[in-house]
Amino acid sequence: MRNACRWLCVRRSWIALCLLGAGFLLSSDATCLADTPDPKMQTSFHVKYTIEGAVYIDGGSNAGLAEGQKLIIMQRGDSKSPSGGVEEEVAELEVVSVASSSAVCEIRSSKVEIKPGDVVSLSPGELAKLQASTTSKDVRKYPQAISFSEGNPLEQEARDHVPRPPLPEINRVRGSVGFEYNNISNLDRSGGSTQYGVVLRADMTRIGGTYWNLSGFYRGRLNSRNVGVQQVTLNDLINRTYHLVLSYDNPGSHWVAGIGRFYLPWASSLDTIDGGYVGRRMGKFTLGAFGGSAPDPTSWRYSPNRQMAGTFLNYEGGSFESVRYSSTFGIALNRVNWHPDRQFGFFENNLSYKRYLSVYQNLEVDLLPNTIASAGSATPGNAGTPDRGGLTLSRSYLTVRFQPYKFISFDVSDNYFRNIPTFDTRLLGTGLLDKYLFQGISGGVRANLPYHLGVYAILGRSSNSGDTSPSLNEMFGVTLSQVWNTGIRAEYRYSMFDSSFGGGVYQSLDFSRMLGEKLGFDIQLGQQRFNSSFTSESRARFINSSLNWSLSKHYFLGLGGTVYRGHAQSYNQWFLNFGYRFSSR
Repeated sequence: MRNACRWLCVRRSWIALCLLGAGFLLSSDATCLADTPDPKMQTSFHVKYTIEGAVYIDGGSNAGLAEGQKLIIMQRGDSKSPSGGVEEEVAELEVVSVASSSAVCEIRSSKVEIKPGDVVSLSPGELAKLQASTTSKDVRKYPQAISFSEGNPLEQEARDHVPRPPLPEINRVRGSVGFEYNNISNLDRSGGSTQYGVVLRADMTRIGGTYWNLSGFYRGRLNSRNVGVQQVTLNDLINRTYHLVLSYDNPGSHWVAGIGRFYLPWASSLDTIDGGYVGRRMGKFTLGAFGGSAPDPTSWRYSPNRQMAGTFLNYEGGSFESVRYSSTFGIALNRVNWHPDRQFGFFENNLSYKRYLSVYQNLEVDLLPNTIASAGSATPGNAGTPDRGGLTLSRSYLTVRFQPYKFISFDVSDNYFRNIPTFDTRLLGTGLLDKYLFQGISGGVRANLPYHLGVYAILGRSSNSGDTSPSLNEMFGVTLSQVWNTGIRAEYRYSMFDSSFGGGVYQSLDFSRMLGEKLGFDIQLGQQRFNSSFTSESRARFINSSLNWSLSKHYFLGLGGTVYRGHAQSYNQWFLNFGYRFSSR
């Protein structure tokens, strides 16, 4: 009996090997097609051959079959049977040997006779396992997901091929250009003049897709016909305060540059420069040079024929969202009519924390010769006390501003001038010279109140006026952005000051309004009283007005005038300009 069982086991193994060999021979064509598995998951197969206790099916490892898997055969029963004609399991198989496209299965149980062509399918348990296995194989067919610290190159490459409109600042060209007629009539019978000029306003960014930008405003003369002596008017002085600069600033480049009339971006405390600058970034540092003339009448050391050149080093860092800082050091040389005038070093520092706190400081240090350079000089800019040479502090300004809430801010300032500034005093009433009027320590507050009302005030003690005791400086103003629902904005300003170069009082009242998008006007009334040994213009009153009208989408018309009544000057001036407005958007 034992020998019979042993013989039966050997016989079954021999039968399985024979069936497997037959499968290899019969399916040699299929196995030679490809070794790549079918990507579609196969869950049903067919019986090709049957043998005692085993069957051969047409599915193998390429279909996900493996030794030990359980298969079943389902058949529909007779309608008269207990199942009522519903499909039921009639046989259970187990895979015992697998090739790439065929397999041998042992019959574990059977209710009917298994014939070639019967459909063999995975059992519910094996089906779940095969789905999980196929899914994992599919996942391994794709590249591994990698995270990048500076963006995914594959995603970036895909985004680069998606069409999109250019950024708003690329090749944005907006501005206007026009010609101006200007007439001046002197009331002292000294004659008058007729002037022809040009008006230019530009706001051009990323010109031609590059990193060159042009921005600013310019109004100047082309020619003039005079009857009698030509004089510089208030409008002429204001026109000279324009800024127009062509600058290059590429975030991907180490170089920055600019040419035109500008404040040096890293040291705005310097006088306005007509010239150029160039700088090179080195991490957080910027090293550069600048040069040009300095003919702005609001400059601290104003002279129509002054030249300035120098070099600077800036360090900046931080973020506007938290703490930001910037520090600049430089050396410069001033010349007047190309004769040496002044050598000095300058320092400028900025520190800010969000909107809550800001600290600004600048100072200039003169390098003076060993001889007495300024005693008894007749020019205001050199008046002062004798110097022994060496480094001498010539100018210093420090201000600390604290803004606990958006509607209110406080500031404390200290302003010092060693020598007397030489700005044009006729600009006092315009408010362009306020930064020079308060010497010594002062404090101020600015608040935005309900009903479109804003107020500001500054009080200080001047300790450099030469008086026996410090004098009180004061300034206050009121702004109303909506006057009786008319849309007119009004501002009143009053200032009383006493400084080393003189003292006085000025008042100004300004009205401005945009009537829709086509018409706007501005009117400024002012009067000033200034007592100083450096000017004969002790008292003056003026009205300065302008009207701008957009005739159409591209054309504009402007007109305005100035009525000036002063001790040294008294005249009427009016102008008319016509031009073209352009925009790329």
